[in-house]
Amino acid sequence: MLTNEQMTVITSTVPVLEEHGVKVTTRFYRQLFNDHPELLNLFNHVNQETGDQPKALAYSLYQAASNIENLESILPVVKQIAHKHRSIGVKEEHYPIVGEYLLQAMQDELGLNSDDPVIEAWGAAYGIIADVFIQVEKEMYEQAGWDGFREMKVSSKVRESDEIYSFYFSPADGGPLPLFQPGQYISIEASIPGEKYRHIRQYSLSDAPGKNHYRISVKRENNPEGIVSNYLHDQVNAEDSIYISAPAGDFTVKEAHSPLILISGGVGVTPLLSMYKRVRESQPERPVTFVQAVRNENVHGLAEEIHVLKEDSHIRHIVCYEEPENIDAGDFKGRLTPEALASFLPQEQAEYYLCGPELFMQSVYDMLKDLGISSNQISYEFFGPTMTLVENK
Repeated sequence: MLTNEQMTVITSTVPVLEEHGVKVTTRFYRQLFNDHPELLNLFNHVNQETGDQPKALAYSLYQAASNIENLESILPVVKQIAHKHRSIGVKEEHYPIVGEYLLQAMQDELGLNSDDPVIEAWGAAYGIIADVFIQVEKEMYEQAGWDGFREMKVSSKVRESDEIYSFYFSPADGGPLPLFQPGQYISIEASIPGEKYRHIRQYSLSDAPGKNHYRISVKRENNPEGIVSNYLHDQVNAEDSIYISAPAGDFTVKEAHSPLILISGGVGVTPLLSMYKRVRESQPERPVTFVQAVRNENVHGLAEEIHVLKEDSHIRHIVCYEEPENIDAGDFKGRLTPEALASFLPQEQAEYYLCGPELFMQSVYDMLKDLGISSNQISYEFFGPTMTLVENK
């Protein structure tokens, strides 16, 4: 337990972390990887280069400091991060190493000595937070379908659009596949020719659970260059082997009788399609509105698959093309607007699920809040380091 004095000291660092947090975490990662390059096998190198990972860690530190007197309030964020840790193989023995380098980065960046009350208080706090992560992740490892990365065979590779391929995976050992929750993801472990370290990426499962395969639908990323997505598109084919971790993630659809609203931007359709299929199977009478915002028809992945599912009168599928090739394509032209969004929404209370690029989700989130939708009705998933949409309203 932290003493009252330690909690007061940590609370006093909130404005310091707000100003210098990213500098601290950037220094932390730089020194950690310099001394322990083997950890580069676990981390997304692109997120390091763009600064997204240091920003995400700085945000987590800020949240911990702001809620130090009630750490239970950040448990949902802890669980979200813990899912990713379990998915990529973070283990208990990694936490002391991280703690040592994080405290050293604080000392160096803030000009403090090792016996400064701030460093001592944060050392105590880190120990408590690390123990929470270790316990949560231990339970997740025990509940996972398997440990580590399991060999799969690519049973099929299907072109979905100019930018998206679907990959179907079946166990190389012929064993069964555990069920997953619609909305969850798997991690791909890629040993790419010419690359010194392994690359691990998370991809949402895009098909319904209960089949003899897992499916992911991958967009080729070019800005920044998607090392793993390009590898999958260009070098992985049917009958090749690929290694994946057991399904993880807490962005899952809730069983409810209220209408379900799914809003995707681009390839953000993938976890929502899995949710859509499950609801169609388990709650066939539940009203569903599926809104897809896509650049144009050429990059509209999985479109026909969703279209076929909307045969019932209580299912609505709405497509917004920002720059359509054909003037008659889609239901709306241009970017999604508050007026267009309002026309899709039901009068009664509903559950909303968002997935897509961060700017898209922030825009839709703001529009929903402006339309009177409560934040506890809105769930969303980031394709990248865990962060939270800004409460602008």
